[in-house]
Amino acid sequence: MTRVVLAMSGGVDSSVAAYLLQQQGHDVVGVFMRHGEHSPAAACAVGGTSPAALLPVDDVRADGKQGCCSAADAHDARRVADRLDIPFYALDLQEEFARIIGYFAAEYTVGRTPNPCVMCNNWLKFGKLFQYADSIGAEHVATGHYARLTRSLAFDTPQLRRGIDPAKDQSYVLFGVQRQMLRRMLLPVGEYEKSQIRELAGQLGLRVADKPDSQEICFVTTGEHGEFVRQHRHGDIDTSGEFVALDGRVLGRHTGIERFTVGQRKGLGVALGERAYVVRIEPDTRRVVLGKHEDLARRLLTADRTNWLADPPEGPFRCQAKIRYNAQAAPATAEVLPGERLSIRFDEPRYGVAPGQAVVCYDADRVLGGGWIES
Repeated sequence: MTRVVLAMSGGVDSSVAAYLLQQQGHDVVGVFMRHGEHSPAAACAVGGTSPAALLPVDDVRADGKQGCCSAADAHDARRVADRLDIPFYALDLQEEFARIIGYFAAEYTVGRTPNPCVMCNNWLKFGKLFQYADSIGAEHVATGHYARLTRSLAFDTPQLRRGIDPAKDQSYVLFGVQRQMLRRMLLPVGEYEKSQIRELAGQLGLRVADKPDSQEICFVTTGEHGEFVRQHRHGDIDTSGEFVALDGRVLGRHTGIERFTVGQRKGLGVALGERAYVVRIEPDTRRVVLGKHEDLARRLLTADRTNWLADPPEGPFRCQAKIRYNAQAAPATAEVLPGERLSIRFDEPRYGVAPGQAVVCYDADRVLGGGWIES
C-alpha cells in the first residue's frame, strides 16, 4: 500500500477519486489548495488556524457560476474526507497562485490568450504537490482529471492518454507536466465516464454527487477577466486603442486589448451591422482587427516552449493537433524546430488559433506533447 497525495477541490471527480484510490489499497491524504485571503473563520473548516489551514474568503462568485477553491468547496472536500475517513489538509499556496495570476495578467496585456489551468497543473498540482508529497513520504500525487496513464514495457515512462469519456477528456491540460513525473502520477477517474462517477458518488452517499462542474477560472470570480487584468498587472498601462477592419479602416475604439481573444464574437462593444470576429490583436499598435468568420481560417501555426511526453519523430510526422481545450483534435503534419519550437500544418483550416493558447499533439489517444502558440 502506497501513500498518495490527492488534490481535492470539493467537486465530485476528486471526491470519487479518493474512494477509488482507497479501493485500490492506497493510503490517501486529501489536500485542498487555497489561494485566497486569510480567513480565520474559514480555517475552522479544517480544524486549525495555522497558515496551512487558512482558506479562501470568497464563498459565492459574483458571476453566479460554479468555480473551485472557495471556502464552500473546502467544506465539501472536508465532508468527503470525513466520510471516507482519510486525513485532510489545506495548503496555503497563495504565493504560488500569485505567480499564475501574474502570468495571466501579463499575457492578456500583450494581446495573448493565457491558459491558467495548464499552468496550475504544471506549477502546482504536479509541481508543488510533489514537494508536499515528498515531505510526508508519499509516493504518488493524484487528481480527478479525466485522463489515463498506461504502462508498457515498450516505453520507458507511462503514456498519458485521453480519458474514456470523450466529452470530459482533460488530457489537453496535462501536456505540460514534466515527463519524469508521469511515473508518480495517478488519474483514477479517467477510466470512467462522467455519468458513472456521479452514479458512484450517489451510491456512496456523497453530497457532491450532483454538484455542478466548475466552469470558470477560479480566481476571476466576477467573470470579468478584463477588469481583473487591469487590477493585477504591473504599472499604469494604457492598452486602449482602435478597432480596425482587415483593410485598415477604423471601425471604433476599445478600452483595452486585454478584453479580447482571437475568435471572439460576443462582447466586442462595437456595432457593425453584421457578425464580426476578432481576427488579430496587435499589442504594439493596440489595434484589434475585426473580420468575418472565414477570415479566421489558419492552416499553419508555430509554437514555442515545447514539452514532450514521448520522443517525437525526426522530421515531419502525422498527428492530430488540438488548439484549445474545447476544440476537436484535427489531422495535421507536425515538425520539431530548433529552440524548443514546433510547426503544425493542418490538413484543413482551423478557426480561432490564438497566440498564448496551447497546441497539443496526439497519436490516436496518446498525448505526444505540445507547445504554446506563437503565431
